[in-house]
Amino acid sequence: MELTTSYKVYMAEARRKTTIEERKEIVEYCLKHNRDYKETSSIYAVSYSQVYSWVKKYEAYGEESLSDKRGRHKTDDEVDELELLRRENLRLKRQLEEKDMVVELLKKVKEFERM
Repeated sequence: MELTTSYKVYMAEARRKTTIEERKEIVEYCLKHNRDYKETSSIYAVSYSQVYSWVKKYEAYGEESLSDKRGRHKTDDEVDELELLRRENLRLKRQLEEKDMVVELLKKVKEFERM
């Protein structure tokens, strides 16, 4: 499939991971060059939309907003009592499963020794 020139400008060839420092550098470059998202995305090999998004976040919330918070889980101090109980329930279920696996393993070992 042949990509049109305009499509190539707005989409990076392949997504790449960037550090917070790289994102900051990209945003600062874009701002210093009159918000030229197209040029910035081309130079740094990231998508136009990603540069645009980083610039907007940076302007609204500062440098801290450039960090990727996906996958971050709240600590026990940050959640309510119901969530604490869910976590405890899950922990106990896993513990029970591990103990059941040990019991099954010991049964197999005992059975093997009888042979």
